[in-house]
Amino acid sequence: MLLPGFAAAAELKLTTWNLEWLTDRQEGDRELPPDAHPKKSEDIDRLRGYATELNADVIAIQEVDGAAVAARIFTKDKYSIHMSRDHVLQRVGLVVRRGIHYTVNPDVIGLNIDHHLRSGVDITLDLQPSPLRIIAVHLKTGCFDQPIDGSKRKNCEELQQQVAPLADWITARRAEGVAFAVIGDFNRHMNAHDQFLAALNQAAPLLRADDGHTSPCWGGEEFIDHIILGGAARDWLQADSLRVLTYRETGDEWKERLSDHCPVSVRLHVPD
Repeated sequence: MLLPGFAAAAELKLTTWNLEWLTDRQEGDRELPPDAHPKKSEDIDRLRGYATELNADVIAIQEVDGAAVAARIFTKDKYSIHMSRDHVLQRVGLVVRRGIHYTVNPDVIGLNIDHHLRSGVDITLDLQPSPLRIIAVHLKTGCFDQPIDGSKRKNCEELQQQVAPLADWITARRAEGVAFAVIGDFNRHMNAHDQFLAALNQAAPLLRADDGHTSPCWGGEEFIDHIILGGAARDWLQADSLRVLTYRETGDEWKERLSDHCPVSVRLHVPD
């Protein structure tokens, strides 16, 4: 077996999932903004059921207030959880199925502009013979479609500042010659003409798994949660493997109680 515990030895299911203010803090906690509504125990139970249904091997998670609350959804008997070291409530993390060995790399703190945003979480899956380097991100919100070059909008200015550290990370992976993935909540719609994506493509040729697709999450929308592959990983993507796990619950109440994001997944065929 190339990867212990896999149903198919050479297959890896890679997911990104923004869990929208997943925290153990109580309603009214002075550390939470007014628009943050902590989840009820029964809602976390529902999310844990969806995580079981998802059955992914590696999950990039966003808006999570630490490993303890993440483990209520991704149980410790099945998953290892590595979170960013940021001192913020909306942290980024990577959840890895037990039996898949990985190395933790330093957080990409350059993405944490002025210490109020989020660092990238960086690990290397120690796959043989081809390691996979993964960075999980949660980028600045509020600049979904607007130009980022020369923008005077604060949200777009901050997103533009995140281009350089992310492009530097990609450049380093290209120089290293390793397969890599950039996954998470980019808070950005992307198409072939997008300035943000074009800047990343200057660092290395990239493959965006959701290119040409829209998401069925909460009735249909453009993707802002992306899985982007580089290096040899571009050739590992299994055709037509893009999936979005939608919730059976519907309505605005459930969108707030569960998450306004759905898990987005692809499958990779790792060479042996």
